[in-house]
Amino acid sequence: MTAGDKLRFAVPGNGEVSALLLRPATARWLLVLGHGAGAGMAHPFLGRLTGELAEVGIATLRYQFPYMEEQRRVPDRPELLAATVAAAVRTAMETARGLPLLAGGKSMGGRMTSQAAAEGILTEVKGLVFFGFPLHPPNHPGTKRADHLAKVSLPMLFLQGTRDTLADLTLLRPICAKLGSLVSLHIIPEADHSFHVLKKSGKTDEEVMIELAQTTSCWAGKLNG
Repeated sequence: MTAGDKLRFAVPGNGEVSALLLRPATARWLLVLGHGAGAGMAHPFLGRLTGELAEVGIATLRYQFPYMEEQRRVPDRPELLAATVAAAVRTAMETARGLPLLAGGKSMGGRMTSQAAAEGILTEVKGLVFFGFPLHPPNHPGTKRADHLAKVSLPMLFLQGTRDTLADLTLLRPICAKLGSLVSLHIIPEADHSFHVLKKSGKTDEEVMIELAQTTSCWAGKLNG
């Protein structure tokens, strides 16, 4: 499987950013995938994840946020991050016509996608997928980052590890329960925020990647595409 076709798209008022489209012949969905705060779209985690997603019929469009494109360390303001998500979704619609859309991302990429959805600017998306939703800063439990989720009207899939220091499950579980039937929460025992697992889990990191992809595929198959 290749890394994907290189694309560029415009972010209104902020120039262009890079993207990678990976569309297997068996694709039934296209997932618009944002990266985490500290690593861009070429990070090995996203490379492995998109490869496994392709194996289960999910095409991906992963993209850079402007600050990462410009090789700056500090993420853009939330408004610009959300606008970039919306621009990526529009690009996906134009590039892979005929495929129903999902959107989400790793850590910050997923949170900013949910913010865009809460603002009502992802109208063509059928569901959101979060690979390690960053509920709070590392080891500083809190729930403020989830306040906007009540405004999201799309189905949401949370994929979380029990050792994730950015998402205390004793806080995340009640949030998911309160959001009701829109939310599916899939827990991976012994996985950290990067989905690295301890040996005592009985799984390898590679098996976890397969689990992430297969869980996403099964969940998407239950949506009204």
